Amino acid sequence: MRVLLIKTSSLGDVIHTLPALTDALQALPGIQFDWVVEEGFAEIPAWHPAVAQVIPVAIRRWRKHLWSTIRNGEWQRFKQRLRETHYDLVIDAQGLLKSAWLTRYVKAPVAGLDRDSAREPIASRFYERRYSVPREQHAVERVRQLFAQALGYPVPATTGDYGLDRARLADPQEEPYLIFLHGTTWASKHWPEADWRALAERMSAQGWAVRLPWGNAEEKARAERIVGGLENAAVLPRLNLAGVAKVIAGARACVAVDTGLGHLAAALDVPSISLYGPTLPGRVGAYGRGQVHLCASGPGAGSGDRHKPCFDGLDAQRVGAELDTLLARPPATDEEAR
Repeated sequence: MRVLLIKTSSLGDVIHTLPALTDALQALPGIQFDWVVEEGFAEIPAWHPAVAQVIPVAIRRWRKHLWSTIRNGEWQRFKQRLRETHYDLVIDAQGLLKSAWLTRYVKAPVAGLDRDSAREPIASRFYERRYSVPREQHAVERVRQLFAQALGYPVPATTGDYGLDRARLADPQEEPYLIFLHGTTWASKHWPEADWRALAERMSAQGWAVRLPWGNAEEKARAERIVGGLENAAVLPRLNLAGVAKVIAGARACVAVDTGLGHLAAALDVPSISLYGPTLPGRVGAYGRGQVHLCASGPGAGSGDRHKPCFDGLDAQRVGAELDTLLARPPATDEEAR
């Protein structure tokens, strides 16, 4: 059976889809998926054994340069690629108008969420097969339920398995290290820099190596301030997504704000502490084994405010104590990390 999956973005949403692929592969051995995904995340689907082809799409870029995209033939080539393969089914796991629109170019039945379940109800009009999936649950479980209904198998009772081989993806290092994922998009999701510095000092004093990635000049400057002058603490060189994944996969533990890379750490089964201020982890928190969610307190906690930070009660001392506890657990074996 060949299925076209449409789940274009964001990084967290793409990662949350992986356990559904694992369920499908276990229930229907031999099933193959081609995955339409934003070009910036195209490396991730290829890591899963159920994915045969990755079909990059560039909706974000095309919107900004609409006429040049049409003139240079890029849009036409994308549509042609969708038509090259015969599919038994299309699953739109995004539930948005932009993803539903892409299903028009494939000659196969289209499955997706019904109007009461989709993020944008109008998207359901593009689907021949519509399924109800309750909203009040984690995003990973919602996608698993959609796949199970669309493909005709029961949802496994076990925790979702991302299907990634951490041991294969990891970049071997001689010494164990921690990774701090400090970058995020919302201004309000940034944990105070002074707390990052205090946590880095604490872990460095304990003999831990600390590594910080970055994605832009502002993040690089913040990373340099966090670890400046600390022994065995370093800012990583600029890395693409695959490079960051290798560093995350090799880490002994991770501390992350609410960010897509935190979901990647969970998918790679890296023991992690995720920090939530204006957001709550209930529906979209880091999902998996060894995941610790720490939530701020105070009137602004969980408010969803994109601009006003709130990390009351979530200082470096509390996070450091939780990290010490996490590190006291024995590391996963190679078999457990697969």
